[in-house]
Amino acid sequence: MTETIKTDAVIIGAGPCGLFAVFELGLLDIKAHVVDILDKVGGQCAELYPEKPIYDIPGLPEVTGQQLTENLMAQIKPFEPTFHLSEMIESLEKLPDGSFRLGTNAGTVFETKVVIIAAGGGSFQPKKPPISNVDEYEGQSVFYAVRKMEAFRGRDILVAGGGDSALDWLLNLQPLANSMTIVHRRDDFRAAPDSVNKMRALVAEGKVNLVIGQIGELKGPGGKLEAAAVKLPDGTVSEIKCDALLPFFGLTMKLGPLAEWGINLEQNLIPVDTEKFETSEPGIYAIGDINTYPGKLKLILSGFHEAALMAQSAIRRINPDKKVVFQYTTSSTNLQKKLGVA
Repeated sequence: MTETIKTDAVIIGAGPCGLFAVFELGLLDIKAHVVDILDKVGGQCAELYPEKPIYDIPGLPEVTGQQLTENLMAQIKPFEPTFHLSEMIESLEKLPDGSFRLGTNAGTVFETKVVIIAAGGGSFQPKKPPISNVDEYEGQSVFYAVRKMEAFRGRDILVAGGGDSALDWLLNLQPLANSMTIVHRRDDFRAAPDSVNKMRALVAEGKVNLVIGQIGELKGPGGKLEAAAVKLPDGTVSEIKCDALLPFFGLTMKLGPLAEWGINLEQNLIPVDTEKFETSEPGIYAIGDINTYPGKLKLILSGFHEAALMAQSAIRRINPDKKVVFQYTTSSTNLQKKLGVA
């Protein structure tokens, strides 16, 4: 029998918001266990764009997803959280005393006073392009995420899509590529106007090829891409030389078992109040992209704010008799001792 882990808090999701929740809880002496279905911390930041710059984190003019993850891990080190990676919470049961029993697909069992859902959009998987033989090339020549930009140096890259991810990676990888082509079904892009303008400037300079059409078939033996057949608006087919295809058609979000926990949902998101960021179930909180409320912005900095207010509510549930005095890390020697900087 698996021994039950008894703890104050279980955080579901090890992305930036989940990691910062460890910090905010730690300042209040709340120890957390963190569960994530991925095999590493960082969530979508580390999985989908580890080398892509992020420009809207306060105080950090530019930081990559991987750097942000590493900084957050350094920040929470004094609180010694326990991570349970490559595990998914499969069951949630409310106990008579108001606490919760959680079980993972790996057999880990928790009993915890509060649950913090920081699962981003739930489990996510890329939408596949409508190409009949795309499966043959996945992993070798077709990639749905860029984990190491250097792996694409000197390659003939074909980017498919018209949104932010497609344009962002085109701009980031173009200096490394031997050739760069973007194919989109129409000459109208959903990406940020600045990115579109930069792409069109590269097209005008002859550094990027823009093709309007749809990829119908991939060509090349043994999963090694050599060309893509693109159907053009006039019905003709053009063959584009390439050895790497990056299709960006968005992500399919799945809540998984979370949808069966009896928490109120609204279009696959979890409604919360803006005082405590508590769900319809007292003691279960939701922060980051998984939640919704009037005026919600899906920004990492918004999730950090939500984590701070969530922690102030969680401490009152975990230790209802404890007097909580709000303190600042800049002036509190007590907090500075916890952080190891006093």
